[in-house]
Amino acid sequence: MKVLTLYLLRIWLTSLILVTVLHSAFASAKSYTDPTLPVEKRVEDLLSRMTLEEKIGQLNMTQPTRLSDGEFVLSACKDFIMGESFEKVGPACGFFSAISDIKKGSLEQARLMNEFQKMALSTRLKIPLLMVEEGTHGVMAPGCTMFPEGLALGSTWNMNIIRDVYSCTAKEARALGIHALCTLVIEPNRDPRMGRNIETYSEDPFLCSTISQVMVNAIQKDDLRADDSAIAILCHFPGQSQSVSGLERTQLEISERMLRNVFLPPWKSGITKAGALGVMATYPSIDDVPAHASKTFLTEMLRNEIGFEGIVVSEGWGIENLIKERIAKDQKHAGQLAINAGLDVCIRQEEGFLTSLTTSVQEGYVSMQTIDQAVSRVLCIKFLLGLFENPFVNLEKLDDLINSEHHKAIALQSAREGIVLLKNENDILPLDKSIKRIAVIGPNADNARNQLGDYLPDHIIQNLVSVLDGVKAKMPKTTQIDYVKGCDIIGKELNEIDKARAVAKKADVAIVVVGEQCWRDEQGNVIGTNGEGCDVASLDLTGLQLDLIKAVHKTGTPTIVVLINGRPLSIRWCAENVPAIVEAWICGEQGGHAIADVLFGDYNPDGRLPITVPYHVGQLPVYYNYKPGKDNVVNRRWWFPGYVDMPLKPLYDFGFGLSFSTFSYKNLNITPDEIGPEGTIKVEFDIQNTGEVRGSEIVQLYLNDEYSSVTTPIRELRGFEKIALDPGETKHVQLELGPEHLSLLNIHMDRVVEPGEFSIMVGSSCEDIQLEGQFRVR
Repeated sequence: MKVLTLYLLRIWLTSLILVTVLHSAFASAKSYTDPTLPVEKRVEDLLSRMTLEEKIGQLNMTQPTRLSDGEFVLSACKDFIMGESFEKVGPACGFFSAISDIKKGSLEQARLMNEFQKMALSTRLKIPLLMVEEGTHGVMAPGCTMFPEGLALGSTWNMNIIRDVYSCTAKEARALGIHALCTLVIEPNRDPRMGRNIETYSEDPFLCSTISQVMVNAIQKDDLRADDSAIAILCHFPGQSQSVSGLERTQLEISERMLRNVFLPPWKSGITKAGALGVMATYPSIDDVPAHASKTFLTEMLRNEIGFEGIVVSEGWGIENLIKERIAKDQKHAGQLAINAGLDVCIRQEEGFLTSLTTSVQEGYVSMQTIDQAVSRVLCIKFLLGLFENPFVNLEKLDDLINSEHHKAIALQSAREGIVLLKNENDILPLDKSIKRIAVIGPNADNARNQLGDYLPDHIIQNLVSVLDGVKAKMPKTTQIDYVKGCDIIGKELNEIDKARAVAKKADVAIVVVGEQCWRDEQGNVIGTNGEGCDVASLDLTGLQLDLIKAVHKTGTPTIVVLINGRPLSIRWCAENVPAIVEAWICGEQGGHAIADVLFGDYNPDGRLPITVPYHVGQLPVYYNYKPGKDNVVNRRWWFPGYVDMPLKPLYDFGFGLSFSTFSYKNLNITPDEIGPEGTIKVEFDIQNTGEVRGSEIVQLYLNDEYSSVTTPIRELRGFEKIALDPGETKHVQLELGPEHLSLLNIHMDRVVEPGEFSIMVGSSCEDIQLEGQFRVR
């Protein structure tokens, strides 16, 4: 009996061991390659299998041409992908801007992305690549649709068209094998001298916040595995657009209060509300600490306070910048500061994140926990995108997607809506299509490349529409159109002013197209007045452009000035003398058609300024939402006159823009007239088109906290809506204000809604107020 019992016990133990082994084997089989497992489990499993070198590899990406002295060399790319470029660094995370320099069409670009992924899948752990590209105003790849940029999109005040622009951009990106779009600059533009502010949408935090949320939703959508969605990488945390002297990469001398009131709202909107999964750290130091080395910014504020759960990528040479800022002695030290602060991925091959980072871990300056945390975030993004299951591009879809007719139509409509009519004396516009002779003059009249702004591929393969092209397409063949360039944007070598004057004298109307110059030429050389690294000390027209305008105007021929530019220009003489001024901004590949549509009345201009246009650069900062101290000077509440050498007020106010129609506001109703701190106010009114043509008005609601414990702006935008109206039509508008619109940071830096009186102002700009009312918070 005892023998039998021992025998049965032995069988039971053997069975138990077998079951345990089988269960362990089964569990092992359900690894990171199993799509049915939760993402966190897949990340945990893959991380447990990785060596330190493989982990460091996943924290690095670069641009292919930077691996080979500016040339694209496939073998160099393969070495980087396979982890053979740098000692003690494994297979790479992916590439940043992999195809922007490739002078080939979309099919070849997509095939290259597939080839890169095949290389990655031949590595030990078969981790697919993450491909990041600039997506500021379209994918920065040859052939992709180039939409209007920055202030042009901001001038639309139309969240539907902005949603369409970035939805199309994400769709084209994913079709090419690009998974994340970068340089989505959501911070307010507080100093237009800085060239990179071309990428911003407005000076106003509320408008930027609204755009931020819409943009992220348009790009990331509901399912990142879908073939029309991508990761949105917002830039540049926590800000850089109010740099000292308007110079890029200089420090931001701002208070914590300004940081929280002006710069953080778009981040909270894009991250907390919309769930953005990418952030790029900024170059400048704030309160004497560069963001790349600030745990306060990259961890405590970004992650713990705002709730960010994605990856933080470096600026180009952002780690090197810590050495230039003199807080790191070398790349190894800079890399330690950056990874410990909360930086996840380096987008250049900087030594501080390569072999030196491996050494820093081995020497104890960086913990394995810190490395694992950063790698986990990268892997999570790749799993969410579905790259482990489907890393390849479907080549058959490209012809129907890249720069499709639908996408070009959206480029055209967004360009139309971004045009702001600044002046229209005696209703010179719209022009009659029966005009017999037109002079089209200026350095930007037949230079469509200058309509594209910055972050565009060096090789443009699609058709671009210049203003001259647009005018020619609009007019009958019987109309004589004479073109003279007149001068260059920069310099005085080309002087065709006499020729332009002669042509203008013979014309019935002269269209002079001036402004700014594209970021780079076709060889990639920085030549522009627009874009990153193109800062200016003056906002006046450069070169001989003003002389050209004056000469044409002096002929007596009715003159229209069209501006193509990425920053507001102080066009004082034009504002005083030229009868019509059209602000077209950086209007994209279809900009010429859009401008012609406005000039000849086929589109009623409905763009409104998202930024203040200064009279002179000396007025900066000139944003509209200033404090009572400046208001007292501007409105002469002190004995001294303010500026003694120029006007106090800007050329054109925030929110300003003319139409071929007119609009009236009436029947303001604010309910209730008193609320508690958590209450909601309903603002209702009627808007009527009192003109003779269909048009759209952008109704704007401004709020003023009459008395508060800290100084607050005299007015702040707190609501807007674009309303399309037929002649004589009236529509009822309803906007709401809640605690997020009424709150302030009190003296203790707590966000609260204080009791007191609030004024509501409704109108067509911050100065053109049509309706006013009040309510009270008890």
